[in-house]
Formats: sequence, structure tokens, C-alpha cells
Amino acid sequence: MKRQLFMIKQSTKIFGVLALSAAIAVGCSASPAVSPAATTATEQGAKVVKTAPVAKQKIGEPIEQVGDVVSSVQLDIIAKSGGEVIEILKKRGDIVEKGEVLVRLDPTDVLIQKDLNTVSIKGAQAGLTEAKQKTSNGIEDAKDGVSKLETAVSDLEKAYNTARNEYDLGTATKSQLEKAETALSNTKKDLASARRSLKTLQETNSLAQVESSLETAQVNGKNIDRALSNLEVKAPASGKLTDLNVTVGQTLAPGGRVGEVQQTNPVKIKSQLSEEAANLVRGKSELTFYIPGVTTKAGAKVTYLSDVINGQSKAYDLELEVPNPDGKLKPGSKAQVELTKDDDQNVPVIPSLSIVREGGNNFVFVLIGETVQKRKLELGRLNETNQEVISGVKEGEILVISGQHQLKDQDKVKVGN
Repeated sequence: MKRQLFMIKQSTKIFGVLALSAAIAVGCSASPAVSPAATTATEQGAKVVKTAPVAKQKIGEPIEQVGDVVSSVQLDIIAKSGGEVIEILKKRGDIVEKGEVLVRLDPTDVLIQKDLNTVSIKGAQAGLTEAKQKTSNGIEDAKDGVSKLETAVSDLEKAYNTARNEYDLGTATKSQLEKAETALSNTKKDLASARRSLKTLQETNSLAQVESSLETAQVNGKNIDRALSNLEVKAPASGKLTDLNVTVGQTLAPGGRVGEVQQTNPVKIKSQLSEEAANLVRGKSELTFYIPGVTTKAGAKVTYLSDVINGQSKAYDLELEVPNPDGKLKPGSKAQVELTKDDDQNVPVIPSLSIVREGGNNFVFVLIGETVQKRKLELGRLNETNQEVISGVKEGEILVISGQHQLKDQDKVKVGN
């Protein structure tokens, strides 16, 4: 019996302890500890947040694009005249100047044509001189003839007037009067004809045919001189002679390709850009480039950036021009082109954890006075925990970096520590 009473007392003690523990646990869960700052904020209707100013930081290294180094000019060397190669003055790899003679062709046949044409010119000149003399003499003779007929008409007019007077006086017969009148009329007709002949001689170029023969011979002479000049195959541009495929004794056809000249000062750097990369370059007049292990960073002039996409490459064409007096930039090599500068990498950034993402859009809360404003963002590059901001917030604005997920637009907040 005693043992039973002892067991009941022990059970009662254990139950009491368990009941007390449960009561303590319920009390703790019902009344959590609240900091004084939170209690104050709650009492004021404001939510506690942490903030930081939007600042600029370096988001990364300059954006680069690979470009091909090419010669600024590539021209074929063409033999304008045909003939046998008798001399080669340059070899492949030589630096040449525009107009410099590279190859000479045999001029023998052309020189013979030149001699024959010289004879033709002399003959035409002699014929022209003779024709001029004949024409001059003919005009003078015609003038003399007109002058003689003018004198004869004057004399016959006097004789006719005399006969008329005598006929009126009855001392001359009608037959004599008619005879004087006929002589005067015929001579006047002869004078008119002589005057027309003189006018024709003076106004007509009787030398046209002879002059045309001389001019033709002179033009042929110019063509022959040009043909002689073309027997010297010359460099079409200054640069490096990258190809020259001829040998002495070889016969070249007119219009045949002899070789190639590439102008390597300046050189061009060509690249093809995506639309995003092209937008980084558009409006710039100069970009920085370098060739790893060959050149340090230097400026290159932007000479072309296409406005529309290339239909074949599906990219935007970019061309740069670079002086190359020392020839270090070799056509065929690859260059790194910086589409942005170091300064372009200093951009407004925000902590990526401060961004609120809703339905595919990105937002942050900006503190203005004691309330927050919800802003939609356009984001750029990510660098570890920092996110580039293209639009939505500006440098210096106060950004909510903690507690933003509990906020709505125009909420009143309190900045905590």
C-alpha cells in the first residue's frame, strides 16, 4: 500500500513538471522578443529597411572584337600592251612606288610603226603647205579677175553712154547702140560670176581633206607613243609587290595579269559586328586595337561602319585604318579591337540581391524622403554580386538593399542599421 502511494506521488510530480514546461513553451511562442527599433517602426506604420547609394564601379574589361589586318589597296598589275618580255626590274616582295617600271617589253614593232607614221606626217605637212599655196594663189587670181572685170564694166558703161548720146544726136545708128549695150550686159554678168567664184574660194575650206590627213597621222603618232609607254609595265600603286609571274622571253598578251601590288601603309582592320556590338561603336571616330605579342595598344581611325546588316555574313561591317610606316602590321594577321574604353566600364551598379523579380521584369525600390518608389530596370552585365544598370536608377540615388521584398510602391519606411 505504501509503495502504491509513493508511485502516485512520483507520477503527480512528473505530470506537474511536464505541464509547467508546456506552459512555458506556449508562452514563448505567443510572445516573441521584439527590438525597440522594430517596435517603434511598427508603431509609426513604417517598415525597416537597409539602404545604400547607387555608385559607379568597373564592371569588367573593355569589350573586344577580333579583326583581320588587310592591305588598304590590292591592285592587279595588267600588261596594257602585248609583247615579249626583255627585262624584269623588280621581284616579288619588293617595295615599289606608284608608276615605277617593273617589266619592259620589246619595242621593235612599235618603233617601226612610229617611223612609218613620221613619214606620213611629213607627207601630210608637205601636201598641206602646197595646198595652202595653191589656194592662196587661186584667191589672188580670182581677185585680179574681179578687178579687171570691174574696170571693163566701167569702160563699157562709158562707151554705152557715149553711144546713147550719139544715137540721140543722130550720129550713131541703132545697131551701134545695141552693140554697146550687149557688151556692157555680158561683162556685168561675167563680173557677177567672178565675184561668186571669189566668195566661194574665200568661204570654202579647200584644205579640209589635206588637214584631216595630217590630223589623222598626228593622232596615230599619239597612239604609238602611248603604246610605247605601255611597253613599260608599271606599278599601279605604291606598296609591296606580292605577286610577279613573268620571265624574260615570255610573250604577254594585251590585258594579261602580270602580278599584284598591295599597299600596306596604311593598312585596314576589318571586322564583322553583331547589332549589340555595332551599337557600342556607332558614333565613334576612333577605336583602340592591338596585336598580341606584336604591337601595343594604339588608336585606329573608323573609316566605315555599315548602317544595315550584311546579307551574306548577317553582321555589320566595320573598317579601321591604321598607319603602318614600319610594316609591323602584316596583312593576314589578327588584331584585337576594343569596342569600348576603360572609362566605359565604370557604370552604375547595384547589388544583384537588391533586385525584385516579377513576371520576367526587374524592379528595385528607391528611397525618396521617407517613402520608397518602385522602379523598373534595364540591366546590363553581371560581375560577381554587382549588376550593371542601363536605365531605371542613376548614380547617387538611395537604393533599398535589404527588406525590399516586403515593400510596395510608395510604402513608408524607416532606415535601420
